[in-house]
Amino acid sequence: MTLKDLGVGKSACVLSVGGEKVLRRRLLEMGITPRTIVTVKKVAPLGDPLELLLRGYVLTLRLEDAEKIVVEEVAV
Repeated sequence: MTLKDLGVGKSACVLSVGGEKVLRRRLLEMGITPRTIVTVKKVAPLGDPLELLLRGYVLTLRLEDAEKIVVEEVAV
C-alpha cells in the first residue's frame, strides 16, 4: 500500500521511497526514509494534502508525492 491509502489516525512503516531523482532526494531529506514510522494526523477538506507526524515533527505532503511512498501498516 502507499502512504496515500493510509487512513487518518493510522500509522505505517516506510518500506521504500520512489519518485524521480529530485523528488526522491527531497523526500529523504525531509526524513521519510525506510523503516521510519509515519502517522496520518489530518487530511485537508478536499483530500489534499495530508498532515503527517514523523520523527517528532509535523509534515504536510501532497497526495501526488504520498503515492510514491510504499508503506506497511503497523499498530502503535
